[in-house]
Amino acid sequence: MRLVKILVNDDDREAVASLLESKDVDYVVGGESVDGESTLIEFPLPTDAIGDILGSLDEAGYEETYTVISQVESAQTPHAETLMDRYAEDFDPLTPRELRSKARDMSPDWTSFLVLMVLSAFIATAGLLTDSPAIVVGSMVIAPIVSPALAASVGAAIGDREMLAASVRLQAVGIVASIVGATVLALVIRFTLFAQPDLALGSIELIGVRMAPTLLALIVGTAAGGAAALGLTTKGPTSLIGVMIAAALIPTAAATGVAIAWGNPTIAIGTLVLLVITIIAINLAATAVLFGLGYRPEGSLIGGLGSVKTVLAIALLVSVVVLAGAGTVSQVSHERTVNQAVDAALAEHSGLEAITVRVEYGVLSAFTGPETVTVVASYTGEGDPPSGVAADIEERLDERTDRQVDVQVRFQDYQTA
Repeated sequence: MRLVKILVNDDDREAVASLLESKDVDYVVGGESVDGESTLIEFPLPTDAIGDILGSLDEAGYEETYTVISQVESAQTPHAETLMDRYAEDFDPLTPRELRSKARDMSPDWTSFLVLMVLSAFIATAGLLTDSPAIVVGSMVIAPIVSPALAASVGAAIGDREMLAASVRLQAVGIVASIVGATVLALVIRFTLFAQPDLALGSIELIGVRMAPTLLALIVGTAAGGAAALGLTTKGPTSLIGVMIAAALIPTAAATGVAIAWGNPTIAIGTLVLLVITIIAINLAATAVLFGLGYRPEGSLIGGLGSVKTVLAIALLVSVVVLAGAGTVSQVSHERTVNQAVDAALAEHSGLEAITVRVEYGVLSAFTGPETVTVVASYTGEGDPPSGVAADIEERLDERTDRQVDVQVRFQDYQTA
């Protein structure tokens, strides 16, 4: 339930009262304003009735000079049950003013946000270097990066340029802070010999899965942003833990920092592109869901389009989206071809079946292609695994693509009965 308090001019009081009565809304009249020309009217409403009633008041000419909406545990009025039954099955998203207030409440202050981003990056770095999924998940729970992403989407959907700009800056600074924090910690770990200086980062499973953007990563980011936006528009509290874990932004930022510390530009560039694509997907998906639910900017969102800063920011965003999208399409197409070639090559040998196929990319991999294809295959035949499997896969890749790659095959023995 919500308790609504509005300040109505004496000239509009009768019209507002008649409207509330026609909607079966029970109200009481409180005190007067300081100037003595307005009266306070308050009434309880089911949460799903807020948008309908306030919209009707706006159509009746009520000017929202003073409107307060607060949460109450329960309300007992003559028509309370009637209103509850009327709006019980309707999904009525938050009004723009409620959505703005909820988004602002979720936005952290700069100090706590940056501290949490750096600490979560430390945890993610430790989890990646120890290859511990539990530690990596813990870092995602702590990171508050999704909150400003949702605030930016709300700002775009309702036309709050100040909220949009502040949230975008918060995301950018937070990502940079997490990468810098992860790089510093990784450098300390590397040069104090807590980890091997010549560690093969691609061999670490949790880093290997983040070395380049993929279609599945884009789907996860898009779905996570859409789910977060839909949850934000509901009347209850919004839990972002699942979104943070699904998006997996902090582990990707930590992987970038680790790659920088180990001097591996291949992994650094790949993970950074994945990070940028994911966070853009979250922002765009959340904004699209809010627009789909009917939220619209009241005025011009861009405003000063002639501003040099605005034009440069838009051009940079479009460039990143286009380049990242082109790279993702190229990689997804090539990975599909690789999987088909591997399946065809293994089908010629009895007892072989692919378990995993990993494609490791090189610098500017979106346009130059992968460097190494690693296949883990199960072998259930008699004796030693067949020879020449890697050569067969490489031959098929040469037939289907124009990219030169190295093929590695590792066998796992299984006994069947």
